[in-house]
Amino acid sequence: MATYSSANEKRVVYMADLHGGRPAFFAGWERLRHGRLHWLAESFAEAMGVFMYVYAGVGSTAVWVVGNLTKEVGFSSLLQIGFGYAAGIMLAITICSATSGGHFNPCITIVQMLFKGFPPLKGARYIASQIFGGYIACLLVYLQYSHILKTIEAGTPAAALAEIQFTPNGPAGIFALYVNPGSSLGQVFVNEFVTDFFLAMVIFGSVDPSNVLVPPSMAPVVIALAYAAAIWGFAGVGLAANTARDLGGRFAAMTIWGKDAAGNPGYAAIAALTNIPATILACIVYELMFVDSDRVVSQDHREFHDIHALHRRHGPAALAAADGNSSSSGGHEKEHIGTVERV
Repeated sequence: MATYSSANEKRVVYMADLHGGRPAFFAGWERLRHGRLHWLAESFAEAMGVFMYVYAGVGSTAVWVVGNLTKEVGFSSLLQIGFGYAAGIMLAITICSATSGGHFNPCITIVQMLFKGFPPLKGARYIASQIFGGYIACLLVYLQYSHILKTIEAGTPAAALAEIQFTPNGPAGIFALYVNPGSSLGQVFVNEFVTDFFLAMVIFGSVDPSNVLVPPSMAPVVIALAYAAAIWGFAGVGLAANTARDLGGRFAAMTIWGKDAAGNPGYAAIAALTNIPATILACIVYELMFVDSDRVVSQDHREFHDIHALHRRHGPAALAAADGNSSSSGGHEKEHIGTVERV
């Protein structure tokens, strides 16, 4: 059972109380979206969140690769790419997380299924949506840069293009993640695992309701800065950090350039899968060493929880109230005094 503040419940103002009547189409669609198609809205939000993250980051990468290939100075840098991904993450969390919960990474969804009771079917929909969002983002960035990339490919000798095409420095490297030639896959694996563990620890600490130093409004900033720091420090060795980013980009590159764009199978497996066990380990470590059930939940986090719990149609409070009404009999109604069922 989870609690919500009765004080907040008494002063709730819903969106419907502010903007008056909506056009019939939008009102009707919203009722449908909150009913049979609620799964569609959640899946769309997960896809859109990954789209924002990948679109911003890959766009910055495209400028960097194009600048290197055309020998233009000052087009981009690793610093800009880090900020690009950080901006995309902040936008994804702030715009889309209220609808879906803001996973935006298959490893987070898997952790939720393993330790938080997240429904497996819903988890599978989330993961498919996340990969699809990354795929669409990469295809759209390619469409926007295609005339430049085709000009570069046409003006580069075939042998020279073949040497760099499926590397971080080639046109395909804008979208798919490739290992640097000559890199040790063992070293790349360690780099990926440790960095992903670091990122997951920051995520779990940022959403901890007892962490008074990170209110909900600051969590997107803290998480985004962690990703930026990871890119600035460790992208040079080889870093994916998100299965949806890796598979979405790799599938997009294969759609454009064919099966050769899949790259080194060993690195493809490391990029796509390593963040999953790293995040699971981080969750276990955080639960064992940092979670303290005796800490006080901050007011900011209580308000954040109440906003979701008091949702008129889908909040746990609404479901508990409906359950209480349907269970009443003989003048004795089932009471839900300050409690809601966790969903």
